[in-house]
Amino acid sequence: MLMAEPADTNMMEQNIEQTVGIFQKWQHQMMDWITDPSTWEWLLIKSIRIVLIILISRIAIKVLFRMIDRTISKKGRGSLTLNPRRLLTIVKLLKNVTSLTLNFTMIMFILMEFNVNLAPLLAGAGVVTFAIGFGSQSLVKDVMTGFFIIFEDQFAVGDVVKVGQFQGTVEMIGLRSTRIRSWTGEIHIIPNGSITDVTNYSISNSLAVVDVVIAADEDVDTAVQGMEKILAALPEHEPNVIRQPQVLGIQTMTRTETTIRIIAECKPFTQAQVSRLINLEVRKSEHRKEEEAAVIENYEGKGISTNGT
Repeated sequence: MLMAEPADTNMMEQNIEQTVGIFQKWQHQMMDWITDPSTWEWLLIKSIRIVLIILISRIAIKVLFRMIDRTISKKGRGSLTLNPRRLLTIVKLLKNVTSLTLNFTMIMFILMEFNVNLAPLLAGAGVVTFAIGFGSQSLVKDVMTGFFIIFEDQFAVGDVVKVGQFQGTVEMIGLRSTRIRSWTGEIHIIPNGSITDVTNYSISNSLAVVDVVIAADEDVDTAVQGMEKILAALPEHEPNVIRQPQVLGIQTMTRTETTIRIIAECKPFTQAQVSRLINLEVRKSEHRKEEEAAVIENYEGKGISTNGT
């Protein structure tokens, strides 16, 4: 049976005693630090300074945001007016840059309160930035494309666009990515560098096209005049319609039916809504005609003359 050497046992006991001694010493130092009034004074001062730094940064962000809004609004009302869509995009971009810069500065000041040496951090950040810029060409491509999208006004916040297979409303344009919300609610985040072909539905007015089918034996002139009459007042109660819809006439003909085409200039990307409205108005008119015809037929069936004789 092997027995532990006395020298090994003594060394183990010494190591345990040293560890316990270090822990007890650290415990006594912590208790002295906690019970020292200067510690609480230091914590109170640091807490107040940190809270002040955060408050000042929040106030600075709000003040700068208001300055940006006022400056951009003056540009919009000046003699050299800019596109409202582009103004909104520039405002959001400037606010994002301002928020990031001030938040970064706030963190640096908070670290300085704890006597953190910022020189190695800033130097490390510079090295990391250089490495990213040198090694990540896609990031540089995204940023450059973002600049061109914004300053060439290819599309702006609030525009309805189609980028590749994604279609929706532009919610945010950043230097690196663009965020698009589809009409069903999905959010698509697209790197700017991958944006090549863009279809913008919001730059110019849209055109609503409606085909109305009538019976082949129905008088076309009467049908066209009726459609023009009911659609004449459409721009008055529908703000998306730019001007009175036009009834172009016969589009196609068969033995059983005739198709009449109606077009209406409307605000960007509202053609589907306006088309549904035109269909509804035409259907209401047809329903009224059917009711009038039924009433006349009922009167005639009872031997009552509709002309009062």
